[in-house]
Amino acid sequence: MEIFPVSGVSSDDLVAIEPQSVDGKFRVITAGSLIRVKGFGLAIKGFQQFARQRPDADFTVIGRGPEETRLKKLAGQSGIAGQIHFLGELPREKLLGEIGSSDVFLLPSLRDGGGTVVIEAMAAGKPVICLDNGGPGMHINKECGIKITPESPRQAVREIAIALEDLYQNDERRAELGRSARKRVEELYLWDKLGDRLKDIYDQAFNPKDASSAD
Repeated sequence: MEIFPVSGVSSDDLVAIEPQSVDGKFRVITAGSLIRVKGFGLAIKGFQQFARQRPDADFTVIGRGPEETRLKKLAGQSGIAGQIHFLGELPREKLLGEIGSSDVFLLPSLRDGGGTVVIEAMAAGKPVICLDNGGPGMHINKECGIKITPESPRQAVREIAIALEDLYQNDERRAELGRSARKRVEELYLWDKLGDRLKDIYDQAFNPKDASSAD
């Protein structure tokens, strides 16, 4: 069995999402439809635990959805509401710009088949923190981000905070993970290369003798 990604980026996207240097605040970003399975509540609580002693850290939430009111209330009760920002839904170009100017992309999604925004963050040279679930769990490895095996909400929140603190304190580790993330996109997630891989899979499935003789 071969696992094949259903998400990717184009070569033009890779040029447009050039990594940017970030100065000043430690910027954490998340994006997507604001629905419960995306885990944005876990993200806010994890950032809250981390940022209590980090006034130079900001968390930006991009997107809209039925969870928006609850998430804003959660942020307002966090004690660090001034460090959590909701930008609503943005055009893709502006979303990519926000990702490019961040330090870390955080998406503790509980169930996500594709996770295209994770690949876009990788293309921007950003380390990703995610749960080891679904698409994001497949896209991210230890060379390009931090995956958390979810056991309970409390444990996931605690490990998100630990991961954020780790990346906050280690500029070089953050940069190294970002470089590896972008390299992984270049090698595995460009649509042209995915098309070639899919063609090879079909060739092997329908012409096994030709595939084995080519070896």
